Amino acid sequence: MPLDQLEGRNPVVECLARGRRRVHRVWLDQGAKPDPRIQRILVLCEAACVPVDRVERRRLDKMADGRVHNGVVAHADPLQRWTSAALLDDVFARGQEPFFVLADGLQYEHNLGAVLRSALGFGASAVVVPTRRGADPTSPVVQRVAMGAVEEVPVVQESLFVTASTLRKAGVPLVGADAAGTPSRRPICAARSRWCSARRAAACRPGCASAATRSSRSRCSAGSSR
Repeated sequence: MPLDQLEGRNPVVECLARGRRRVHRVWLDQGAKPDPRIQRILVLCEAACVPVDRVERRRLDKMADGRVHNGVVAHADPLQRWTSAALLDDVFARGQEPFFVLADGLQYEHNLGAVLRSALGFGASAVVVPTRRGADPTSPVVQRVAMGAVEEVPVVQESLFVTASTLRKAGVPLVGADAAGTPSRRPICAARSRWCSARRAAACRPGCASAATRSSRSRCSAGSSR
C-alpha cells in the first residue's frame, strides 16, 4: 500500500505527536538551523523508533517535487478510509453528536486544507468531499495546509447525495449554506425529536441535538497557509 508523504514541520510534528498512524521514516535538511519544531521531531522520532535521515536540501526538493517542505519530509501510513455510513455508526457508538461538513467545489488544495483546520476548530465529526471533483484530501499540500487536522478529522470521499441520504435516514438534520443566501435564525435543535426517534435512537444521549452542515451548493474559499 502506498504511503502518504508529509511535507513541512507542522504536519510531521502533528502526525508523530498524535500517533494515529505509523510514521516510517523522516528526512531532515542537514543544513537546517536549530529549531524547536525540529528538536521536537527528533524527540518524537526517538520515542517512536522512527529512523531519521539528514540529507541535502536538494534531495528534499526532489522528493517534494518543488513543493514547500520547510526542510522536513516524512512517509506515513495512509489516512484511514471511511464511508459516511461507517463513520456515522462510529460516532453514534461513541455516544457523540454527529456533525458532518459536506463541501463541494473545493478545487484548490489550500482551500480544502483551510476547511479541515476550521472543521477541527469547531469540533466537526468529518469533512465529506465528492469523489470526482475537487482537491485530493490525501495530497501532501492538503495535509501540510491542514497542519495536523487530517489526523483528527476523518475525511470521507463519496457522492454528497449518498452522504446526505445517509444522514437523512439517520434523522440527522441537514442545513444548507449558500453564499448568496440570507441568514437564518431557525434553531437546529427543532429537529431533535425526529433525530432521537430514528433507527439509531439507542445510541443517542437523552435530549441530544446536532446538525450536519451541508455546503454542497456553496463554493468555499479560505486563505492558504504554509
